[in-house]
Amino acid sequence: MKICLVCSAGGHLSQMQRLLSAFDGRDYFFVTHTAESSKHLKRAYFIDYKQGYIRERLTWLKTIFTALRILLKERPAVVISTGGGEIAVPFCYVGKLLGAKVVLIESLTRVTTRSAAGKLVYPIADLFLVQWESLLKLYGKKAQYWGNVI
Repeated sequence: MKICLVCSAGGHLSQMQRLLSAFDGRDYFFVTHTAESSKHLKRAYFIDYKQGYIRERLTWLKTIFTALRILLKERPAVVISTGGGEIAVPFCYVGKLLGAKVVLIESLTRVTTRSAAGKLVYPIADLFLVQWESLLKLYGKKAQYWGNVI
């Protein structure tokens, strides 16, 4: 079973890396942003991210097509994300359309509010984990609390 680990660089990537022992012996690959914090990753695809209103909209559109290209090539059974909506949302939706299971792990930093990625991926997630019980009532019945997994 192939696994796609998708998240933005920085804190979301740090959280994903804390989960790596769960993927020992499994076939996985990363999708993240081109950044100093991600350049050491092996078996990874890197996406440039440009900030600014127009650039962000164009980046989202480009990311959808990039997600389609990568996911058609790799054919993961599962797409797992720790967030970064600009990259997580397109990959989760395209993955779902291609038949992959979708897992979103809400960021440990989200204690009282929902993230943009969480709000958008929640409806299609096969497994949606929050790391604070306080988020259960904000998300609904699909959200699960397993404690702090990261």
